[in-house]
Amino acid sequence: MKLWPLLIFVPLLNSCSQEAPSTAPPVLYFTAIPDDNTTELRQKFEPLAAHLSHELGIPVRYLPTASYAASVEAFKNGDVQLAWFGGLTGAQARAAVPGAQAISQGKIDPEYKSYFIAHQDSGLQPGEDFPKILQGKSFTFGSPSSTSGRLMPEHFIRTNTGKSPEDFFGQPNHYSGSHDKTALLVQAGTFDSGALSYKTYEKMVRKGAIDPKVCFILWTTPTYPDYNWTVHPSVQNTFGEDFTEKLQGTLVSITDKELLHAVLRPEGLIPATNQDFLPVHQLAQELGFLR
Repeated sequence: MKLWPLLIFVPLLNSCSQEAPSTAPPVLYFTAIPDDNTTELRQKFEPLAAHLSHELGIPVRYLPTASYAASVEAFKNGDVQLAWFGGLTGAQARAAVPGAQAISQGKIDPEYKSYFIAHQDSGLQPGEDFPKILQGKSFTFGSPSSTSGRLMPEHFIRTNTGKSPEDFFGQPNHYSGSHDKTALLVQAGTFDSGALSYKTYEKMVRKGAIDPKVCFILWTTPTYPDYNWTVHPSVQNTFGEDFTEKLQGTLVSITDKELLHAVLRPEGLIPATNQDFLPVHQLAQELGFLR
């Protein structure tokens, strides 16, 4: 009978010694469209994640995605709350998520451009006007959801020829998947020509990955607004009502050269709004890229 008090006491002692479960702080996840080498993107964005964590006082993690469409889907689902989008993917994400905001862009992004490139054996010659001699040639876009590698090149093809790309080239559209792959396919002679971001082409020439004599610039498009950082409206509830402004200020205040390379814009970032990308939004809607 004397054992009963001891049996009652032991579980009570154990329950008192257990610590209350701790609640992990919320994490800000961000991603970027994989318009170039995905391994290189991870190396660039991990230092940015560390910088944002320090400046914002919250855990920040980079989440890679496999495709442009996957980046938009991750944003739509709330799996990421911040994303580096192109003009088209940004328009798609903001159209799908009411309240999403473009908050910053590179200093160069309001006047972005595409290069139409060609192989030296294609018989094509560079010029200032749209190269209508491309008709019937083999041609590759980048990703189906790329602004500089698909949307704007298709727009300029249609406005200058009055034809769809399929009718103009006489074959179904081909998509390499990314800007660097477009350049490499044209350099290899797999395609006579292709369209890609001018930034990627110039970077590959600097690195020696592309020989500009073999794979040359055929035509440069007029400028248009492109890349941007877009934030999900859920951050207001998760991190506070003023978080969007705080995040925007943190991004545009980056001056460290290594970090500017990490945000893919060595020239620096400037504030942005949804209105800045209205021309891309309207064109995407017109061509059926928004659902």
